This record gives sequence, structure tokens and C-alpha cells, in this order.
Amino acid sequence: MYLLTFVSIPTLALYGPVKEAGFLTGTGSDTGVFLGGALELIVGLACIGTAIALYPVVRRQSETRAMGFVGARILEGTLIFVGVASLWTIVSLRQDGAGADAALMGQTLATFYDRVFLVSQGFIPTLNALLLGSLLFQSRLVPRGLPVLGFVGAATLLSYNTATLLGFSGDLAEVLALVAVLPIATWEFSLGVYLVVKGFRPDAVARLDTVPAAPGSPWPGLHAAEGGRTS
Repeated sequence: MYLLTFVSIPTLALYGPVKEAGFLTGTGSDTGVFLGGALELIVGLACIGTAIALYPVVRRQSETRAMGFVGARILEGTLIFVGVASLWTIVSLRQDGAGADAALMGQTLATFYDRVFLVSQGFIPTLNALLLGSLLFQSRLVPRGLPVLGFVGAATLLSYNTATLLGFSGDLAEVLALVAVLPIATWEFSLGVYLVVKGFRPDAVARLDTVPAAPGSPWPGLHAAEGGRTS
């Protein structure tokens, strides 16, 4: 599912026409917008799926952070769905014959998508990297170099998106965007590849399983939320 989140890369090109000022009154094809939206819906579902799939194991390290990761992923996926709906609304206006007087509405919806994207795929991934990265770093379920890369990616992405929110733009901003996104993208892609090829380290899983569960708990080996307490 981590690898599946990269299917949205073509949306950078597919969404180009719908963000142009004359899209509402134009006559071009809507196929790119629908295809891009479908890819983003897949990404949103995959985002949620990654957290749900990892939760039964990483909760043994810290249930609090594991639940936080699930919540953040659900929020990320939800905002992705909202962003897709805003662009598909522009297409609906066009298909209903909205004239030039609706151009402002189309531009507003396109700008709304950009702001939602900044939150859903800009700021929230930094939180995801910190939550999951700290869980994997402490538990050593994967090589520690992977979560460290996630921490670096969180810092660069947060810095760039904060600057963008404050109005930083221009040709230099486009170059820095690639620099800011590359570490966290590499972290997520590398984690996906590692889990597919090798999976969690068996010795690290075994260490988590040695933590006793509380009487009546359905989760053997469940670790406390924080501080080494058992739950």
C-alpha cells in the first residue's frame, strides 16, 4: 500500500487544464481530471490502509503514537477526497454549461484544492513521518536508517510548506520543492520496498512479543502507551 500511494504522480500533468482560468468555458476533454481524481482516491484509501495494516504491530511499541498515526492517516485520506471533490465540482459546472460568470467559482475551487493539498499532502505527511518514524526507530522493526530518512524528510517538507504558506514562490521555489519532497518520498518508497522484500525484522518483533499483556487483554505482547508500563 505504501508503494500504491505513488500512483498519483501523473496528476501533476493530468490536473493542468482544470486549473487554467479558461477551463470552465473551454471545450477540451475532462478525462484527465477524472483519471487524476481516481488515482488520488486510490492514494487516499492506500494512506488509510498503511496505518491500519501496521497498527497491530507498532501499537506494541506505543499505543498512543500508533493511534495517532492511524488518526493522521485517516485525516490525510479524508482531505485528499475533499480535494478531488472540489476539482470534480469544476467539471460538473462545466458540463452543466456554466458561463463566464462562473469563472470566479472555478478559480476559487481550484485554489481551494491547492490549499487542501498543502495540508493533506504537505503538512500531515510530516506528522506521519514523525509518528511512524519514532515507532520504527525505537522498535528497530526496520533498519534505523529508514526512519532517520523520514525525520529528515519531515524537517525539509515542513520548512518548505511553511515558506509556501507565507508567500514564498517563484522559479527558485519550484527547485526547492523537489529538494524538499525528495527525502520524504524516498523514505516512504524505501519503506514500502523494504517491507515487501524483507518485512519486519523477526528479532525485533520477538522483542515486542516478550512484553506481557494485562490479564484479559486480547493482544498478547501489547506494550503500554508510554514509559514502559504494560497495558
